[in-house]
Amino acid sequence: MRNAWSWLTGVVGFVLSSNLFAIQLQPVIEGGIIQPVYVAQAPGESSRHYIIEQRGRIQILENDALLKTPFLNIQSKVVSGGELGLLSVAFHPNFATNRRFFVNYTTETPRLSTVVSEFQVGSTVEKEIIRINQPYRNHNGGQLQFGPDGFLYIGMGDGGDAGDPGNRAQNVNDLLGKMLRVDIDHGSPYAIPPTNPFAQSGGRAEIFAWGLRNPWRFSFDRSNGRLITGDVGQNRLEEIDIVELGKNYGWRLMEGKLCYNPSSGCNPQKLALPIHEYGRTEGASITGGYIYRGKLNPELQGHYIYGDYVTGNLWALKIDESAQPAGNALLLKTELPISSFGEELDGEVLLVSHDGSIFRLVPNSLVVGKKNDQIRKGIENKTVPVG
Repeated sequence: MRNAWSWLTGVVGFVLSSNLFAIQLQPVIEGGIIQPVYVAQAPGESSRHYIIEQRGRIQILENDALLKTPFLNIQSKVVSGGELGLLSVAFHPNFATNRRFFVNYTTETPRLSTVVSEFQVGSTVEKEIIRINQPYRNHNGGQLQFGPDGFLYIGMGDGGDAGDPGNRAQNVNDLLGKMLRVDIDHGSPYAIPPTNPFAQSGGRAEIFAWGLRNPWRFSFDRSNGRLITGDVGQNRLEEIDIVELGKNYGWRLMEGKLCYNPSSGCNPQKLALPIHEYGRTEGASITGGYIYRGKLNPELQGHYIYGDYVTGNLWALKIDESAQPAGNALLLKTELPISSFGEELDGEVLLVSHDGSIFRLVPNSLVVGKKNDQIRKGIENKTVPVG
């Protein structure tokens, strides 16, 4: 999400673009949740959705009903607002037996920091995994994901303000502007995977890749294990990167495929460039999503579903076997503040709207009923953050 936020009251409608994908948004929950920024399912719990509220709570939606008692409430520890807050949850791959889960949040105790902590169901004890000081109140990253290798990945923004004034994303002795990878099953509080590029020397051992501005949302393709992120841009371009071990993704030398600092004459030879980018006519704050591997929308197989927080545009980017883009399609103009996406256990993709709703991507034929007709006609007024 972006660092500049303003508010307006508008009409929300879903406009289908003229392409081959007949997609609509089916409500999963509308109301009862406040500023959701993420949704996830835990291993083995197909009837439950865990909904992250930015203010510091995790709500449970079970069999389409919102439970009265939050799964986690750490509002007293969380500083929230703008790009700050409780930002994501990741369940241990063996959650069904060990009941361990991890959260990423910002705090001002004792100073502004990102904290990644471990909790266990049935216990109120918090085990702090890592704490990273933040120089500004934006570009915090916030996503946690377990990779197919069993390690915990942590997306970190460049620390904020604008233009990365401290050049932190290029500094491999700083954890800001990086993709981190740690082993939370060994060590205290974690061990370093031996193949991390600076595991022995030369930089911070936790670093997996660097040169990122704000990888707000990233995910792994469950089919081939690729790590894909949307990286929020500065003034001109939003980008999508396939993040690989030991690579430099260019920020602040480059914004997308354009020179940023310096404004000309930059050398991209040793940098990993984005596989896709878009400019300000299409959006201003990318929200990364998931490679679709569900069954409801077979035409979307192998497409990266992503959106834009400011315009509400929802796209599908086809990525081929060689990790190259093979076509990008506008699915919907939702006009929703798309804060995140979620992936259900069966591979279906959810869209999270920051105004308090969650939707499932389904074929047009599955969207029926009066409520959905009203949504599609855009007659419900909502408060929508933009900027």
